Amino acid sequence: MSELTEYDKIQEAVAAVRERWTKKADVGIVLGTGLGALAESIVADVVIPYEELPHFARSTVETHAGKLILGTLEGKTVVAMQGRFHYYEGYSPKQITFPIRVMKALGAETLVVSNACGGMNPQFKPGDVMLIEDHINMLGINPLIGVNDDRLGPRFPDMCEPYSKELIEKARQVALENGIMTQKGVYVAVPGPNLETRAEYRFFRAIGADVVGMSTVPEVIVAVHAGMKVLGFSIITDMGLADALEPANIARILQNAAEAEPKMNKIICGVLKTL
Repeated sequence: MSELTEYDKIQEAVAAVRERWTKKADVGIVLGTGLGALAESIVADVVIPYEELPHFARSTVETHAGKLILGTLEGKTVVAMQGRFHYYEGYSPKQITFPIRVMKALGAETLVVSNACGGMNPQFKPGDVMLIEDHINMLGINPLIGVNDDRLGPRFPDMCEPYSKELIEKARQVALENGIMTQKGVYVAVPGPNLETRAEYRFFRAIGADVVGMSTVPEVIVAVHAGMKVLGFSIITDMGLADALEPANIARILQNAAEAEPKMNKIICGVLKTL
């Protein structure tokens, strides 16, 4: 018996979803570390634990619930990941990005991604919401490596605009209307799970990054490959200023994420209304 292709695995996962949910998705949403509360605003038709879906990995990180929520948010049909997968959990690039392929196969043409991150731009502060305008891939991996299946996307996808300028502008407008200050900048993705050294923070700033995190970039690469428009958010939970570095406080990081999350969620909901 021949091994299943990525395309075959996607179809199996979609079939499992379709046994419980038959709507066409408009938007896919990935909720990052400490950022799962938006799920409570979704009018859910069905909630499926990842372990009940073929070929889905398992979320092993605290605060990642490990559920796929299918329903409606601001009049749009959404598929939301309450918890994502990370390279540092031991998953392959294709496992990390598999849910994005499933979202696309369910009909989603737009992807909203969020993450908690460390700020390196001295003009930023904990609790800020940053709109991602570009990224740097320092993970050392790429989910597109291997034989390309033209049914999923082109061999050499263009990355001149991985994050939709149109959606960024919509988000900035929504933020302005709601009195929410936003930053805009470049996200660098690293493998983790350790946080960065002083020298690494200096290096990342020198190459043009404003924030650093351990996720998001693989999912965005696959979304672009699949022809989806992407809107990305980083919530700055702590500062990585090389000359003023202090030991990380994970409890404070999660607290900062929780306090900033309502601002991000308000922007996401506002943008969905305009789609």
